[in-house]
Amino acid sequence: MRGAGKKVADKPFHRSRTVYITDSKEDAGEKMELLECFDKRRSVRSFSDEPVPDEVVDNALTAANLAPSAGNLQARDFIVVREEETKRKLLASSPGHGFLAEVPVVIVCCANLDRIIQYGPRGKNLYCVQDVAAAVENMLLYIAARGYGACWIGAFDEKGVSAALGLPLHVRPQALVAMGKPRKEGSKPPRVRIEGLVHRERW
Repeated sequence: MRGAGKKVADKPFHRSRTVYITDSKEDAGEKMELLECFDKRRSVRSFSDEPVPDEVVDNALTAANLAPSAGNLQARDFIVVREEETKRKLLASSPGHGFLAEVPVVIVCCANLDRIIQYGPRGKNLYCVQDVAAAVENMLLYIAARGYGACWIGAFDEKGVSAALGLPLHVRPQALVAMGKPRKEGSKPPRVRIEGLVHRERW
């Protein structure tokens, strides 16, 4: 129940009759309603230099891999980047994203083509991409729930990122997730009215 404040040890999430997200085991009495978390998420492009604790990063990765995946093969891998030199290399392969030089953490989300091989070309060209996208969204929502900001970056030179991280040929970078404390709260982006997007039974 809302406001019950019962501590749930070592679990980043707490479920009740209404679904809430618990910020952390230290302040498990503070809960955020799930839809509120969706609405709170912003793409942040200006970050403070406040460090991001390992616990927050680890829980974000756990949340990411709780996302569904084709055949439950979890054909995705994550590289956590904190070193300044590596972030500069990522920036060189992602022009226009200068905040990569200041953000405390970048999580590079990759598709693992070997792990999806049983599904043939469709697995390689679609399923593992969907697997990564689902993981990234989970990650972004968890980050927002913890009071941090993030930006999902898809515009980068794939070969440059792969070289910077020493990725094997069967691993393809799909997204860079910049993560840290926002310098200021982002504005809410406009949304198309849902009535303009939804079709019933057929187009």
